[in-house]
Amino acid sequence: MRHPKRSKRPVAKPQGRLPEQRIHGLHACLAVFAKRPGDLRKVYLAQERLDALRPVLAYCAERRLGYRIVAPEELERLASSHHHEGVVFEVVQRAPLGLAELLSRKTKPSSPSLLLWLDGIANPHNFGALLRTAANFGADGVLLPADSKLDRSGAAARVARGGAEAVPIARIDDPKAALETLRRAGYAVAVTTPRGGSDLYATELPARLAVVFGAEDEGVQRRLVEASDLRIRIPGTGEVESLNVAASVAVMSGEWWRQRRRRKGGSTGRGR
Repeated sequence: MRHPKRSKRPVAKPQGRLPEQRIHGLHACLAVFAKRPGDLRKVYLAQERLDALRPVLAYCAERRLGYRIVAPEELERLASSHHHEGVVFEVVQRAPLGLAELLSRKTKPSSPSLLLWLDGIANPHNFGALLRTAANFGADGVLLPADSKLDRSGAAARVARGGAEAVPIARIDDPKAALETLRRAGYAVAVTTPRGGSDLYATELPARLAVVFGAEDEGVQRRLVEASDLRIRIPGTGEVESLNVAASVAVMSGEWWRQRRRRKGGSTGRGR
């Protein structure tokens, strides 16, 4: 009996392969292409996006990656949203980081650094908005509980308008251990609170700062409040109890940035 010839091409092993996901929105997709083109797997686009995406399509053609011009309703189906902005990418998901890995990659000892720790936040649109803020004000990372459902989803990436690719995300298994790791790395830990605490604009913020933001209804969990170095209140008229988390992140991050610029004599750089 003649046995069939075996292919000389090696069989891909599925173990360890990262899953793929769909990203939509023009700025979000272009940011993926700029930061990690090797993770691109397939492109779907509307006819009117041909000019904006010509470099992407040339890259796909060169590497034999698939791309298709599709109708708006097909893009809506692929994105699970009508806010697709005429393009959907299939990309490899970024591997999650641990806190120690994030600190070793993104920060230098004793240099200014801002980390945003999200406690109980669940809304992907708020997440996208705060990623955009984090990118604008130079935050070195966003910290999420290990069981958080938040990720760089299509919705979050679109709202972030490129910010999702600029800011690394780390998962925290043990808050107590995370606090110890942050303090060993020279960070002060602050929590935001709607009442009590120090007025943000009367507080000298540490150069290395991790700020914990809680969900609008529950706030920051008590154990993190009790373990914090600073409790900070964003002042206002009192007509509402507090800002939503995306707005709070914007105000806090902007003030940290302003104080860094002031200490560096008005430089627009990050003070590294």
